Amino acid sequence: MAAANNKGATITLYWLEQSRSQRIVWLLEELNLSYNLKTFKRGSDMLAPPELKSVHPLGKSPVISIEAPATSKPLVIAESGSIVEYLCEHFGGERLIPKRYAQGKEGQIGGESESWLRYRFYMHYAEGSLMPFLVIALLVNKIRNAPVPFFIRPIPAFVAGQIESQFLTRNLQTHFSFLEDQIRTSPDGGKFLCGQELTAADIMMSFPLIAAAGRDIFDKGEYPELTAYINRLQDTEGYKKAAAKIEEVEGTFKASL
Repeated sequence: MAAANNKGATITLYWLEQSRSQRIVWLLEELNLSYNLKTFKRGSDMLAPPELKSVHPLGKSPVISIEAPATSKPLVIAESGSIVEYLCEHFGGERLIPKRYAQGKEGQIGGESESWLRYRFYMHYAEGSLMPFLVIALLVNKIRNAPVPFFIRPIPAFVAGQIESQFLTRNLQTHFSFLEDQIRTSPDGGKFLCGQELTAADIMMSFPLIAAAGRDIFDKGEYPELTAYINRLQDTEGYKKAAAKIEEVEGTFKASL
């Protein structure tokens, strides 16, 4: 079945540990596609290995290559959102995209359904608004725990504390409170961000939220709806298959920054 879904294409995902590429594994499993998985380890500096630059000049992950009858050379696509949109458009991902227009309002400005507007928003929000603050949180933690002589340890601790108190904490609270309310008010009483059914936007949101929960970046008791949503994502069959696939290849799997 999976080979038939591929429409004659050979798909390769270049996967890096502790990276956003894990949600592309989930999408590939969700679409029931066959694919090759080439894995890479981070160096001691926690950066991607230089070998990834032979795949794409940015040397980042995720990246996919697609060899198809209509291509003279492999098509290489980077950036999570771009990959998700391309795979959904070409490999039967319509069910992961909400219906765009309300009945009788096709093509009209403002005629879009709430579910579709949320979908479009979260496809960009995951990387554009939420993820930068989580990266800053990771960097602040590294500053606080920097390996420096004991007599100057108060300095990085002070710097980290100032970044948190003056900037980071209140911004994270704004985002998590927003998401808590968004899940509570999901269209048609749904349990996912865009309504009753899982969408590609939920898959995009999975990495920052699951990683944040794993690092205790937010108080789970303070955000019960968000916490329940994250648990639902991890309990989907597609997510479980993706985790099992990575465990099969790597021996272990952990969604983390």
